[in-house]
Amino acid sequence: MQKKNHMTDHKTRLAVFCSGSGSNFKSIYQAIAEKTLNAEIVLCLSNRSQCGAMEFARQQGIAILHITEKQFDTFDEFAAEMVKQLKDARIDNVLLAGYMRKVPDAVVKAFPDKMLNIHPALLPKFGGEGMYGLHVHTAVLEAGERESGATVHFVNEEYDKGKILLQRTVPVLAGDTPESLAARVLECEHRLYPDALEKLLTLQKS
Repeated sequence: MQKKNHMTDHKTRLAVFCSGSGSNFKSIYQAIAEKTLNAEIVLCLSNRSQCGAMEFARQQGIAILHITEKQFDTFDEFAAEMVKQLKDARIDNVLLAGYMRKVPDAVVKAFPDKMLNIHPALLPKFGGEGMYGLHVHTAVLEAGERESGATVHFVNEEYDKGKILLQRTVPVLAGDTPESLAARVLECEHRLYPDALEKLLTLQKS
């Protein structure tokens, strides 16, 4: 029987940033439980006090934090408070799951190679400012692409420019609408993000 190493007993503490229904948040939460990954979601941060993700966090007994620029006199104060809250919660990694705001540079710099985002297309194509929601899927269809998919990437100071961690493709079908493609990509996201988290935890352990 192997002796337990006290260093490996530490569960990676995750913060999930959300703005919407929280479907990716739920898939990550469920995957952690099912796969028994050595991680736990300890904080849900949102720019919206009432959204599906925050409600799910409340139901699961996960700490919630509603924080927006409007609560502060300056953007720098907002960014500094966000960093403080994450550090106070002893967060190891940050996962963006439908967070519809650009993360302040100060927060990105506080978590180098420890912040992931999921994007509903195959980066580096179809990324950047304005490429979210149905805008992305409309652009994919208008470009005549034969496949789309989802990308999990590290977050840096530029929209969708961070190093890609994991990608998975889905076919674009004849007769697809932005809505039908979005549904297929979302199913892909729900499988991809937990796998990407598992990969991140493995990389950090090695």
